[in-house]
Amino acid sequence: MTTPLDPAATAALQRAAALSIDFRNQLDDGPQRPRADYHEMLQRFDAPLPGTGASPAAVIAQLADRAAPGLTAMTGRRFFGWVIGGSHPVGVAADWLTSAWGQNAGNHLASPAAAACETVAARWLLELLGLPPEASVGFTTGATMANFVGLAAARGEVLRRVGWDADARGLFGAPPIQVLIGDDAHTTVFSALQYLGLGHERVTRVATGADGAIDAAAFEQALLHCPEGPLIVVLQAGQINTGAFDPFLPLIARARARGAWVHVDGAFGLWARACPAHAAPAEGVQAADSWATDGHKWLQTPYDCGYAIVRDAQAHERAMSVHASYLPDSAGDRNPASLVPELSRRARGFATWALISHLGRDGIAAMVERHGRLARRIADRIARERGAALLNEVVLNQAVLRFGADVGTEAGDRLTRAVIDRVQREGRCFVGGAQWRGRWVMRLSVIGATEEADADLAAEAIAAAWRAERDAALED
Repeated sequence: MTTPLDPAATAALQRAAALSIDFRNQLDDGPQRPRADYHEMLQRFDAPLPGTGASPAAVIAQLADRAAPGLTAMTGRRFFGWVIGGSHPVGVAADWLTSAWGQNAGNHLASPAAAACETVAARWLLELLGLPPEASVGFTTGATMANFVGLAAARGEVLRRVGWDADARGLFGAPPIQVLIGDDAHTTVFSALQYLGLGHERVTRVATGADGAIDAAAFEQALLHCPEGPLIVVLQAGQINTGAFDPFLPLIARARARGAWVHVDGAFGLWARACPAHAAPAEGVQAADSWATDGHKWLQTPYDCGYAIVRDAQAHERAMSVHASYLPDSAGDRNPASLVPELSRRARGFATWALISHLGRDGIAAMVERHGRLARRIADRIARERGAALLNEVVLNQAVLRFGADVGTEAGDRLTRAVIDRVQREGRCFVGGAQWRGRWVMRLSVIGATEEADADLAAEAIAAAWRAERDAALED
């Protein structure tokens, strides 16, 4: 006999769905920045521990009301602050189902549907990205943990090759592992190395060019001076500021000749391989040993979703497996917990499957192409303004802009930061800032729901902010 859901619980679910839809419908009309800062939001949420509970629907309504001023339009059409994706409505709907189903996706016996969905979604991902079909795929929280998983597999395998079982014996007394990494690698890769006991300072940082990609000659010299023994090389697809790619063909060939494990951080850049118009800079990356990328970036899945991809499935499972008598033997079937650090986790494969099913190969390629084209459109429009400069070749979806390009570094820094602040304050779009090559820059990341009209509106908003700051500086 079917037991209907409690009416109060039903009301809470319906209320949450209605509020979510309202939020998305109104997203582009208001400011693209939060209206309240952290301290204001803390006051809104701060309250004594409740003694008695409120009704489910009332709790949901109160949560939405209190959170509203502190929410950024990250899923909107004019959000360019970071490379984070837009949580596509189809993925959100699949994620609602995932939460409602409440599946612990740790093993195939507990949730056959979650494990099977991951199996198929993983196969699709490998095909989309042009990576080895024999590779295994772990569904992680994001690229940070995907890098962690790939590098954990690397750590275990390079030590196993010299007769050391790191999984059983740890790193105490182990042969030292050398790590070569580009000087402009993303900070999360250094974090992963830290978590794995390889350190974020003892690595060899290889010099990079003006675009942040590893210099091939510097890499060759680093290899020549690298001591014999276990070696991990970390390369990058999509530098976080410029979008640049390391030269994979020569670097991977040299690294593999030296016996290195090659790991690629491709948090967003790996998706260039899904788009013929942008695939060329990523050519050769398929020869690496492991790759990290995000679903909640270019695939537009909701948070949290990343993918750890490892060519050697056995090395992958050795690094991540968890064993206990109460856990089922996989017997050759997919055991999701053997591919990621978590035993208990949400079923991330459902949203991935839903979005690939919805967008298809052609839709994903068109989306990546559109973002690259619109990033160039915005950057070129702003660069035509007197005193503004585009500092990178827009090879993907990232643009680096500098204001006050015709004045000194200190004055240019002040003007650039002032323009960023003004754009954020006015709220017609949202942009971010960063330091690049010792100077403050505006960084544009086009990766959400942006269309041509949104790009033009944003470009004009940024250009107007620059003109206002430039004129104010001239008056001073």
